Amino acid sequence: MKTASTFDLSPLESRKQLLLAESELNRAGLAEEWEAMAHGLRGFAHRAKNIAAWASSAALVVAGVTALRRDSTRSGTAKSSWFQKILKGARVASTLWLAFRSRGEKNE
Repeated sequence: MKTASTFDLSPLESRKQLLLAESELNRAGLAEEWEAMAHGLRGFAHRAKNIAAWASSAALVVAGVTALRRDSTRSGTAKSSWFQKILKGARVASTLWLAFRSRGEKNE
């Protein structure tokens, strides 16, 4: 590489070298900005995935509670026994437990 101490540079050649150096600096800056943006997008995607998992779990809980309430209102005047309510609650609880457990294993 030519240096100013060994050769006299014309103004055009010196301008070219300055532009090349500036271009390299811009490339390095762009690479850093790209990495920062990619890191931010990965964080955003992770948060969105967590929110989706929570929303899905909440929907499952609401569906289970709604199913329990619907069964109790359908019976009308006939009251279901406390044993039947416990069995229905256990079914819903086991379904919820398995759903939460499988989501936890997917996130790990």
